Formats: sequence, C-alpha cells, structure tokens
Amino acid sequence: MRYVSPIDIAGAICLLAYGILSSITRATGDPSLELFIGLSIGVAIITFIIFAYYQRHPEEKISVTRLIFWSILFRICGLIGSPFFEDDFYRYLWDAFQFIQVGTPYGVPPESFFNDMGVPEQFQRILDGINYPELPTIYGPVTQIVFLGGYIISPGSVTALQGVMIFIDLLTIFLLLRLAPVHAVLLYAWSPLVIKEIAFTAHPDGVAVFLVIVAVVLSQRHRIHLAAICLALAVSAKILALLVVPFILVRARLQVWCSFTGALALIYLPFVLQGSTDLETLLVFTREWEFNAAIFGLFKPWMPNELARVICGLILAVAVFSYYIIYRRKADHSIVRGDWVYGGLFALWPVVNSWYLLWLLPFAVIRPSAWAWTASVAVLLSYVTGLNLNNFEMHPFAHPDWLRPVEYGIILIAMLYDIVKHRDKK
Repeated sequence: MRYVSPIDIAGAICLLAYGILSSITRATGDPSLELFIGLSIGVAIITFIIFAYYQRHPEEKISVTRLIFWSILFRICGLIGSPFFEDDFYRYLWDAFQFIQVGTPYGVPPESFFNDMGVPEQFQRILDGINYPELPTIYGPVTQIVFLGGYIISPGSVTALQGVMIFIDLLTIFLLLRLAPVHAVLLYAWSPLVIKEIAFTAHPDGVAVFLVIVAVVLSQRHRIHLAAICLALAVSAKILALLVVPFILVRARLQVWCSFTGALALIYLPFVLQGSTDLETLLVFTREWEFNAAIFGLFKPWMPNELARVICGLILAVAVFSYYIIYRRKADHSIVRGDWVYGGLFALWPVVNSWYLLWLLPFAVIRPSAWAWTASVAVLLSYVTGLNLNNFEMHPFAHPDWLRPVEYGIILIAMLYDIVKHRDKK
C-alpha cells in the first residue's frame, strides 16, 4: 500500500513554490521576473508530469478530495499574498465604490474625481493607482456585481475581492469534474497561470468563464433555456463569451434565443437608462490597444493599424464561421472546441494579456492538448516588459525583441507535436 501518493509529493512541492511567491508579495511587493517565471515553469512541469503519470496508469485514480485539498491550499497562498505585476485591481475597487455611490460604475472616468474632496481617503489612494484614468470602466454589468460583492464584504479590500474570485474559480473546478477525468482537471486546478491571475491578482475573467462552463453543463443536460440565460450573464460579464454562444445554442429554438437576448437586454437596461455602459471603452479598446500580439503584430508594421485590425477580424470571422458550419452538421452533442475558438481569437487579436488564456483552459481540460497547456506557461513571458524590467529606455509595456518569437515559437512547436501525435494515432 502506498502511504504517500505522487499527487501529495507534487502538491507539497508546488505549495512551497506558491508559498514563496505569497511571502515575497506580502513582504516586499513584486517578485523578480526570473523567480516568478522559474517557479511557474517548475510548477507547470510538475503538474504535467503528474497528469502524464495518471493518464498512463488509469488503474490508479486521483482522489478528488486530494485534488481539491491542494487546489485550495494553492489559492490560499494567493489570498494571503498580494497582487503582483498588476494594478488592475484598483479599477475593480473603484468601480464598486462608484456603483454604491451613484448606482452605476459607468460614464464618468476616474480622473474626474482626482480633486474631489468628497472621496474618502482610502478611495483617494485607490484612485491614484488606477491605470488609464481618463477612460470610464471597461468591465461588464455582471462583473460589476461581483466587484460589488467584494465591496459588501470589505469596502476597498483587494483581499475580499480575491476571496470572491477564488470561490468562483473553485466552482469552475467542481463543474469541470463533471466534464473531464480528475487527472485532466488537475491541469486547470494546479495551473500557475490560473493561480496567479485569479488567486493572486483577482482578474475577473474567471467569472465569465465560470458562467460559460455552467451553460455547457446545462446544455449537456438538455436544459437549454437555463443555458441561454447563463450565456447572457456570461456575455454581460465579458463580451468574449459571445464567440461560443452560437455553438452552445446551435440547435436551440427561437424561444431559447429570445430567452438569451431578453436576459441580455434586461441586464443592460438599467445602465442604458442611466446613460452609459461598458461599450464606450470597449470600442476604444478595439480601435487602439495593442499588447503581446501574435499575427496582428506581424501585420502591423506593413499596413495601417485600422487595416491590420480589419484583416485579422475577417480572418477570425471566416475561421469561426467555417468551424460553426462543420460543428452544426455533427449528429452528436459534443462540446464545442472552445480551445480552438479562443486560441484562434488570441492568435489574431491585437491584445493578448496572460489572463485571457483563462478562456481556453477549461476547454483544454475537456480535450487536453500540448499546445494549450504550453501556451498557459509561455504567455507568462508577456510580463517581461520595460516596466517590470525597470528599464526606463523602453516603453513601460514594450517587450524585448526576443520575447514574442520565443513565446509564440514555443507554442508553435507544441502545436506541431500535437499534429504529429494526432497523425500517429490514425
């Protein structure tokens, strides 16, 4: 009888790594880039080894209790620690304050309050940390309600918000256990990207992703009206959820689509009546922002910014529509390859922040691939910026010349591996 299982040994090592990050961020702020990336790669390799071990030894089962136990401990490290390499949480805290004060977080940019003596001192400090203060908030209504939940627990506390995001993330893990084997769910539950972006940094993409996975589970159980409402909530949390709506509702009747659009309209209606929503800043984001782009980054030096965006948008539209036609013809009710859909989006999109990978990873649990999980680690290189390097000769969000070729080159190698492996199985 084995008294110590491989998962416990691996869990203890990973806990040490997350504990080091937690201790450093709480005591001194941001860890060094070398330490963060090194620990993330180490944890990822251990996680991949454990996944491979249990995949090759199906007679040995991972205990769900052990999986959840270690997953919770890793997230507690993030809860105890502090956000690092990020300041987006200031916006979340400010949005909740504005929501409470005036009934909407939309319409007025934070900079309008810089000289407002009516703002409490705690929120003046939060206000000073907000990036792009000249723009109103970009976060959707459902995400704003989650921010509000953190505020109700403890106003202006990033720890309270981390706790809310961690709770939602754990619910995502429980849902994934209904869709995939335990050893595959481990890839998500122990992912250094997930721990960093949700537990440490409280990025809210996990809220919309959770709602999409709820919709997937409901659709698999043929509760399509409830799935449609969950999808409306997901889109209201972050507009990226729109990409998978046609696939999940692929055979839905008109009444179901009415449920989706009606729920979406009801969610936005109170904010529309007050004069503004998140769409205003979303349009600015779509037109102007660029960070860590892959294919768009190759196009941009050779053509105007607007043309490059249009071409990438058209390529994405054709690719997603082509996949939709193929998917619709299938007789079964297989789950959409969300890893393909969002992988294609991020390959073409002008902005690829590391937390955006949260969108494809749950689907990569359902159908694990080398490229998706390699990407979950490689994208962490995007934190190697002028700002985090303390290089004042670089733009704060610029990358060294070597970074994107290395980042996307590693992902391409993993994709080639998947292609070769798939051919060998035929």
